[in-house]
Amino acid sequence: MIQTLLSVALGGALGATSRYLVNIALPRVLGHGFPYATMAVNVLGSLLMGVLVVVLAEKSGNRFAPFLMTGVLGGFTTFSAFSLDALTIWERGQGALAAGYVLGSVALSLLGIVAGMALARGWFA
Repeated sequence: MIQTLLSVALGGALGATSRYLVNIALPRVLGHGFPYATMAVNVLGSLLMGVLVVVLAEKSGNRFAPFLMTGVLGGFTTFSAFSLDALTIWERGQGALAAGYVLGSVALSLLGIVAGMALARGWFA
């Protein structure tokens, strides 16, 4: 168990560091008027999650999932896990539930950030 935790921690450090570098590089190249870096890590993380879920299953490599999927991609972007969850529900034939999950997650996350900002602004007012 401790080895798995250390693996996730190392992967998370690598993923978070990668995200930080993308957050520095892309605005310098593409400008600061749009969250290109966030979009890029979300799309790339989802793409890599899709590749990994198939490759690890096909090659009996699930022992690498904690490091790669939870650690690296989790540190890089949690959007990849969200995308995998939504697609898994969809592939089970539960289209309405998948749509509800996507819409609910986005709406509740937006409400969460609004509520968090309001609370924090109240503390510092």
